[in-house]
Amino acid sequence: MSGSSLDGLDIAFVEFLETGGKWSYEIIQADCVKYSKEWEDNLRNAVTLSALDYQLLHTTYGHYIGQQVNAFIEKHGLEHKVQLIASHGHTTFHIPKQQLTAQLGDGAAIAAETNLHVVSDLRSLDVALGGQGAPIVPVGEKLLFTGYDYFLNIGGIANISIKESGRYVAYDVCAANRVLNMLAAENGSAYDDGGKLAAAGNLDTYLLNELNSLDYYSQPYPKSLPNSFGTDLVFPIIKGSGLSLQDGLRTYVEHIAVQISNTIAAPQETKKMLVTGGGAYNTFLMESLKEVLLPLNIDVAVPDEKTVQYKEAVIMALIGLLRWREEENVLASVTGASRASVGGALWIG
Repeated sequence: MSGSSLDGLDIAFVEFLETGGKWSYEIIQADCVKYSKEWEDNLRNAVTLSALDYQLLHTTYGHYIGQQVNAFIEKHGLEHKVQLIASHGHTTFHIPKQQLTAQLGDGAAIAAETNLHVVSDLRSLDVALGGQGAPIVPVGEKLLFTGYDYFLNIGGIANISIKESGRYVAYDVCAANRVLNMLAAENGSAYDDGGKLAAAGNLDTYLLNELNSLDYYSQPYPKSLPNSFGTDLVFPIIKGSGLSLQDGLRTYVEHIAVQISNTIAAPQETKKMLVTGGGAYNTFLMESLKEVLLPLNIDVAVPDEKTVQYKEAVIMALIGLLRWREEENVLASVTGASRASVGGALWIG
């Protein structure tokens, strides 16, 4: 899969075992293929293309994914071991109110390049059924990760899953790494390494209050965010504040932490939160998050590095496998769809 932070194409080779309804998994190999400047620009600017150029990019990117999968298989000696490819692709348009979601990366092109079976287009059926099409990872958290009450992924967008009385609810919390990376780029950096720039800044309460008052945060779930929320709304607000880079980063880190804490209604008996995604490597962000969650009795846990980096890729693999087995792979309790569904287009390679 490719996340909204545009750090690269995540590829994981995962083996699953299901016994009596209980699932386990093992990440055998995993890589993040860094995008060239050309590919990064192509994906970032995809939403501005004409209909024809967009479709051509969709096809070209599908062939690119297939070529990268072939290179991954050859690199790790996985010939004749891969049964199925589950491809999330790269999200461009996401307008669930109008029953539209779009991910670049043509599944037919991937199947043609690899000669393997492919499941793609994982969100569209849920959106067609009136759902948000996001988050879709809770089905994987339910089946693969036990012992946690909250699942937080801090990627380009931060999203959270909450287990309540055996039922899962989940939604996008706020823009995260995409905005932090855009701010760091003002300093010529791809990202704020460890949150050092943010840690050197001062909190601006006026900007923090302005960000916290955005309409999205008062909306009930189910709800989800397009990438444009961060790029076209949040980032200009921060830039328009006139603050220094460090102060802007410091304030936005606080905003992320506050919005995550707002997902938890009140102090409770100690519960566990699993944190994954690139934001788990941001030391200052994690310190800020732990500080705001401490009064709420939330124990923050960061798993092993492979799980931090590839948890979403693992779950996309599981979603593809469930589609292959024709079992439900999107939870209506999370997305607000009229029913749970078996989502994904299947291409026979």
